[in-house]
Amino acid sequence: MSILELRDVHRVHGRGETAVHALRGVTLTVDAGELVAVMGPSGSGKSTLLNLAGGLDRPSQGEVAVDGTVLGRCSRRALAALRRRRIGYVFQDLNLLASLTAAENISLPLELDGVGLRQARRQAVAALSDVDLDGYATRFPDEMSGGQQQRVAIARALIGERRLVLADEPTGALDSHTGEAVLRLLRSKVDGGAAGVLVTHDARHAAWADRVVFLRDGIIVDTSGPLDQPDELLAAPGGTS
Repeated sequence: MSILELRDVHRVHGRGETAVHALRGVTLTVDAGELVAVMGPSGSGKSTLLNLAGGLDRPSQGEVAVDGTVLGRCSRRALAALRRRRIGYVFQDLNLLASLTAAENISLPLELDGVGLRQARRQAVAALSDVDLDGYATRFPDEMSGGQQQRVAIARALIGERRLVLADEPTGALDSHTGEAVLRLLRSKVDGGAAGVLVTHDARHAAWADRVVFLRDGIIVDTSGPLDQPDELLAAPGGTS
C-alpha cells in the first residue's frame, strides 16, 4: 500500500528570469514498510522534496498524497491535523521549542491531538529511553548538547501512530554509535508499517534503506536497490536507467 505519492511534481521559486526550479517533474511512491533514501549534491532538491511530502510547502504543479489524501486539497486545519497524526518530521534545524522540556516537546503533538496529558508524557518518557536519554525528560533544549537535542527531535518524530516519517540528515550531529542507534529506530518504525524517507549524504546511512533515489538539479536521475558506486552516480550528468 502506498503511503506517499508524488505525481509529476514541480516546485518553482520566483518568476521570470530569476525563477529557480527546485524540482522538475518528480514522480515517487513510497509504500508502507519501505524506507527510501534520497541522495544528491547540495541544491539538488532533497529538502524541497521533504517539505512537499510533509505538507510544509505546496507544489507549483503536480500532486502530493499522503495515506490517500491529496495535500493540495486540504484546508489548513485538515493539513495541520494530518501532520500531527500521520507525519513525523525530523528537521535539519530541529525546531524544538525552547520554552518546553524534552518530554513536553515530544508529547506536544499527542496533546494537541487530544491524548491525555499523563498518557502523552508516559509515551514521551518511553521515547526518550528509546534514544538513550533516560533522565532527560525535564531538561530544556538549552541544557542539552546539539546531539542530545537531535535525539529529542527524532523521538518527537517517531512517537505515536505516524504513517510517514521524513528525516532530513537526522544523524548529522551524532557520533557514529548514536547515529546507528537512531537509524535502527527509524528502520524499526518502518518495519512496523510506516513509510520512511531519509535524506542523507552518507552512503553508510543510505545502506539502511530498501531503495535509494538520486536527485540532481531537481530531477530523479537514478533509482536503485543496493547501493552501487553512489559517488559516481552523483557526479555523472545523467545517472543510469
